[in-house]
Amino acid sequence: MSYHADEKGYYGEFGGAFIPEMLYPNCEELRQNYIQIMEEPSFKQEFQQLLKDYVGRPTPLYFAKRLSEKFNTKIYLKREDLCHTGAHKVNNTIGQILMAKKLGKHRIIAETGAGQHGVATATVCALMGIECVVYMGEIDIARQAPNVARMKMLGAEVRAAKSGSKTLKDATNEAIRDWINNPVDTHYIIGSVVGPHPYPDMVARFQSVISEEIKSQLLEKEDRENPDYVVACVGGGSNAAGAFYHYLDTPEVGIIAVEAAGKGIHSGESAATSALGKVGIIHGSKTLLMQTADGQITEPYSISAGLDYPGVGPMHAHLYKSGRGEFISITDDEAMQAGLELCKLEGIIPAIESSHALAIFEDRKFKEDDVVVVNLSGRGDKDLQNYIDYFKL
Repeated sequence: MSYHADEKGYYGEFGGAFIPEMLYPNCEELRQNYIQIMEEPSFKQEFQQLLKDYVGRPTPLYFAKRLSEKFNTKIYLKREDLCHTGAHKVNNTIGQILMAKKLGKHRIIAETGAGQHGVATATVCALMGIECVVYMGEIDIARQAPNVARMKMLGAEVRAAKSGSKTLKDATNEAIRDWINNPVDTHYIIGSVVGPHPYPDMVARFQSVISEEIKSQLLEKEDRENPDYVVACVGGGSNAAGAFYHYLDTPEVGIIAVEAAGKGIHSGESAATSALGKVGIIHGSKTLLMQTADGQITEPYSISAGLDYPGVGPMHAHLYKSGRGEFISITDDEAMQAGLELCKLEGIIPAIESSHALAIFEDRKFKEDDVVVVNLSGRGDKDLQNYIDYFKL
């Protein structure tokens, strides 16, 4: 069994492109061209060059000595928080802006929850001198104010989504509407491994630089390319897709995906899609989705804006359903405590999203000589207000 997308964009039973006819030409243009463009030597060279000189890759693989001592196992942190803009999101936006240019597009739209993808999109649009519109839920605009300011400083227009839960799902709906209305000149940069084919596969390929680097860095540090486990938080799941990518078909590497349980899996305020989701269609893709008995999408909740999504990317749905991935749900409280612990033990302030991945060590035990790589997907600057309010700092 392969855990990569097939030519129709399916991971097992999940994926595909369930889209209105109006969007068919856009997705089809991308589908027919994306792999070919990504394979072009000139594209590869420009992408690699920008990752190196602009993003600051490779990001370090850091042995967290004090954290490892506490949990009696070898914990390495893949420092995506050290990328330009403060998270892994920029790996994908660099790739997609180059793709948009190759396809002759001169307007970019995006959706964002935590704001990191919005910032990363606004950043590359400024870099390339391309018009940028970012859709963001009204609630997220309020709780991620620093990122909203960054997007505006970078020249992007931020449009509030005021319907539904006023969070990521609604911002995505607005972005899709915009794309339907502007099919010819606009490229939609989706920020996660969600949406219609070819997006989940394309975003995963751009993010796969993460696991590519982990392999060579581990070889240098541990004299082996494969860790025993690779761990990442999952909302839509792009940082996880990037960290897992080169290990998907390597069964001896354990894959651990960490979801947001919010106030508890069954509290009614959660985003633990694997535990609560049923098969459904959201934003053009067949996947696992939190929904009511009659198929209405239920509102997700997480203290972290980036994990506050009612579905999960089709790759992750397949990893869960096939048993290839181990899925763990972490509550707000567990995540916040793990974030503070990393600050105090290693001098690193993580994004609350990444804190979910760090929280598994309290209950999930590993062997002393296990090598566990945790993808530290982002830095905590954007979450300082949340940390301040939670810990009454």
